[in-house]
Amino acid sequence: MAVPKRKTTPSRRNMRRSHHALPVTGSIECSNCGEVKLPHHVCSACGHYDGREVVEATETF
Repeated sequence: MAVPKRKTTPSRRNMRRSHHALPVTGSIECSNCGEVKLPHHVCSACGHYDGREVVEATETF
């Protein structure tokens, strides 16, 4: 069985983990209603995409 010859230092361990963070998701404002939405997605609040209504908006109470 393979066993490490030396203890991994915290510095080396943390350098290895430097790429483990989750990426930040980008978000933009809807040009129609101003709600925050994902880019290249239909706005869930008003149903607009690229300046036109694609899906009829449903009212939520």
